[in-house]
Amino acid sequence: MKYMIMMFGSAGEMMQVKSPEWIREMIQFMQQLDGDLRASGELVFNAGLADASAAKTVRLTDGLPVATDGPFAEAKESLIGYWVLDVENEARILELAGQIVEWSQVVEVRPLGTPPEV
Repeated sequence: MKYMIMMFGSAGEMMQVKSPEWIREMIQFMQQLDGDLRASGELVFNAGLADASAAKTVRLTDGLPVATDGPFAEAKESLIGYWVLDVENEARILELAGQIVEWSQVVEVRPLGTPPEV
């Protein structure tokens, strides 16, 4: 089954409130996790995202697309990175999310959907 794990947080805030040692340990954990997931064949795709301060939100206004700065959630709730994984079952994806949440405090797990038939 394919799932997406979404990690929330703020890179800018993390750099201000976490110790350099904590940041090094978190980076080492993420690099090890990525390597382990590649080796197991479970990693489909992953990416870290630029800080939310670089984001744009596009909405329809009077029928026209209008871009504005940033997401409107609090920075600590902003999507900071994600993994798309192909795992054996839900228990495995929750096991992985449980490891990641130790570093980000909030992780969302969602199965990938299938496109509608036309």
